[in-house]
This record gives sequence, C-alpha cells and structure tokens, in this order.
Amino acid sequence: MAPGGQTRIAYDPPESRQRITDLRGESLMNPGTEVGIGDFPGKVRVINIWGSWCGPCRVEAPELQAVQDATRGDAVVLGIDVRDDRQAALDFKTDRGLTYDSIYDFSGRSLARLDGYPRNVVPSTIVLDREARVAAVFLTPVSSSDLLPLIAKLTDEAGTDRER
Repeated sequence: MAPGGQTRIAYDPPESRQRITDLRGESLMNPGTEVGIGDFPGKVRVINIWGSWCGPCRVEAPELQAVQDATRGDAVVLGIDVRDDRQAALDFKTDRGLTYDSIYDFSGRSLARLDGYPRNVVPSTIVLDREARVAAVFLTPVSSSDLLPLIAKLTDEAGTDRER
C-alpha cells in the first residue's frame, strides 16, 4: 500500500506528474525481442503488473483486454509478468484470449525501473498520460469501469505534447 493506506492514487494537475523514461524488457509473446512504453508514443499507456499465480489477476485480465479493445488508437495495455515461468504466463494469456503484450520480467529488472512507485503489489496498474507521465496508480485489481473514464480524460487533456 501507499502512504496513508491509499490503493488508488491520482496525480493532478498534469504538470505535477513524473515521467517514466525507459520501462522495457523482453516480450512475453515474442521471445528475443523487447517491448516497452517507448514503443507507443503519444498514447495513454496502461501498465499492469501481474502473475499467472495471482488470483485477482485472473479476474482482472479480461477487463484489461476489454480496455485494450475499446481504446485502440488512444491507449495501449502493456503487462509486466512477474515471478512466473514463461510457459505458465503464455498459457494464462492464451487461455483468456489476451492479445496485449507483456514484458516477461522473471528477474525483476524491468520493475526496478519503476523507482518511486510500489513494485511488489500484484496486481497493480500504473496509467501513463500521452507524455509518459504517471497519471494514476491502482494498488488493487482494476476493471474497465475504473480505466475507461480515466483514459478518456487523459486522451482529452489539453496542453500535452503527445510525446513523439
């Protein structure tokens, strides 16, 4: 949990948000290649920390796929699979029909780049605005009803550079 026991944290105004610069790692779905937040410039990025062994992640995953499907063009979901056997993680994604990619982070190296944000709460979700700044953190399972209004707000925010 965050200080004060918060499980849902919003960062406003936009100028107060901190940028995450280089969060990337090996792609779960395409071994031998890397995927990261820089691959989706100008989009809202929903970063979800998950594991196939995590009960709440099983409920949350279809919700994240619904977000991915509903926001194509404006947002992208990128998972970070932690403390998992690669095959178990792939089976988890296949069994649930998940099409969004994940960083396969068995070693925890990618998560280490999230300095200043909780990294050991699973599941947790970090939402980045179009400029890759942290707009919200959820230290609890999320649903599409949590994320879709936030993504719409971030998509419509005035004054963003729409990171290129």
